[in-house]
Amino acid sequence: MSEPLFDRVALIGIGLIGSSIAHNIRAHGLARHIAITTRRAETLKRAEELKLGDSYHLDAAEAVRDADLVILCVPVGSCGAVTKEIAGALEPGAIVSDVGSVKGAVVQQMLPHLPESVHFVPAHPIAGTEQSGPDAGFRELFENRWCILTPPEGTDADAIDRLKRFWEGCGSTVEIMTPDHHDLVLAIVSHVPHLIAYNIVGTAADLETVTQQEVVKFSASGFRDFTRIAASDPTMWRDVFLTNRDAVLEMLARFSEDLASLQRAIRWGDGDTLFELFTRTRDIRRGIIDAGQDTAEPDFGREHGKHEAGTKE
Repeated sequence: MSEPLFDRVALIGIGLIGSSIAHNIRAHGLARHIAITTRRAETLKRAEELKLGDSYHLDAAEAVRDADLVILCVPVGSCGAVTKEIAGALEPGAIVSDVGSVKGAVVQQMLPHLPESVHFVPAHPIAGTEQSGPDAGFRELFENRWCILTPPEGTDADAIDRLKRFWEGCGSTVEIMTPDHHDLVLAIVSHVPHLIAYNIVGTAADLETVTQQEVVKFSASGFRDFTRIAASDPTMWRDVFLTNRDAVLEMLARFSEDLASLQRAIRWGDGDTLFELFTRTRDIRRGIIDAGQDTAEPDFGREHGKHEAGTKE
């Protein structure tokens, strides 16, 4: 774009999402200056080696000074402590955001620490891979993916619009909803599927009648997809389940009821029930492809390596 949307963007955390944001800021001219901060010196050094930013800071408060956009790219359980740390250094009029996949808890953690002079616009880019760290990021991560904004009631409309244009500049399609509605939707489309994947892979690993070598050797495509999901960042997903507890438990209860119905159908040889369900679920898959959220190519069109479709959501 001809004029950057922001003068200085501070990225707090430089893992997969933070580094992918940095790549997009650079590629699309979204800001004049990228300030990067992280708590680990070796991670910050690697970000500098990759030339992801323009300045590098171990002190988060120093990084956010003069920034007109601050994005927390940290696990959702850390958002409150980080916000408290940087609150006194935030520039009046700055937009403060995040990338967490839980929104209600993030609002509760961050909002009490933020000065009234800044604009708080939480965000969730629904994109990712199972990789982590500054090397994992790439510019195309957000292309044709959704980014959900969940601004609290009364948030400045211009601030919401600027952040919306920022994420559109990264290639995303932006939707706006309330934090509670976001958490309910993501519980069923992302959080519970991840929990199921973790559980299935853990069960397979624990089975005494099947050695781990056999699990790996005979992995079919379904189990391979589960292992990809179950390889996601443990800290991030621990925090997701603890902070979105109510919505996840509600969706798990519904899932358990439906699973019990399937058990009965299998036990009693009710093929019609199974066929009806499998037909409906195939239609959902086709709808996802038609919406451009995946491809019908073999192996779902996934590339191996860091660009592989994945599991931040």
